[in-house]
Amino acid sequence: MLQLDETSTQLLTLPDGHMEVFVDVPSTSTRLGLAIIAHPQPLLGGSAKHKLPQFLAHSLRDAGWTSIRPNFRGVGNSTGSHDQGHGEALDLRVLHAAAKALADQQPVALIGVSFGAYVQAQLAAYLQAQGTPADKVILAAMPSGTVSVGRHYDTPDAITAPLVVHGERDDSVPLANILDWARPRAHPVVVLPGSDHLFAGKLPLLRSLVLQHLQAAN
Repeated sequence: MLQLDETSTQLLTLPDGHMEVFVDVPSTSTRLGLAIIAHPQPLLGGSAKHKLPQFLAHSLRDAGWTSIRPNFRGVGNSTGSHDQGHGEALDLRVLHAAAKALADQQPVALIGVSFGAYVQAQLAAYLQAQGTPADKVILAAMPSGTVSVGRHYDTPDAITAPLVVHGERDDSVPLANILDWARPRAHPVVVLPGSDHLFAGKLPLLRSLVLQHLQAAN
């Protein structure tokens, strides 16, 4: 069972194993909501301890959000093996349901970086189809179409009002791929000029965009 009363590392039980989860809790009594932050591609070294999800988690914690960082299958102490994002999305359904049950009517935000954004897009589309859309969705450096390493991502776009952030000079997922993804549903895309795939040198700007989106009224 997920515990959100203190900063901790936990193992969340799944139908076929368990997921390692890092929880960061604000030091004050103020709680603005919960944020599930999904990490970059594990085949390329991504994990919940990667500097970008850690940066976002600590930024949100300091702003009054409880952050939840899962390790995907086969990463850290999470069981299983990499499943191209499909099994990972099923695991996030379990985590989201557990977080929602503890949210006490506070919003639960889905935030993903790179591969994690692809997984969160699947979860968001699933929740949308169930008639229970996510409270907030933030997709940063999300893969779609065929990316530089040759993998192909059929990224769902049936998501209500996501914040989509992409680097102008992303050489892993070309900006054109995201514009192709966004065009059918006219999703706005925030482009960070001069930014690479993981927003080197642009993290303060990314933090500002994330916090503004979370604070905005639905």
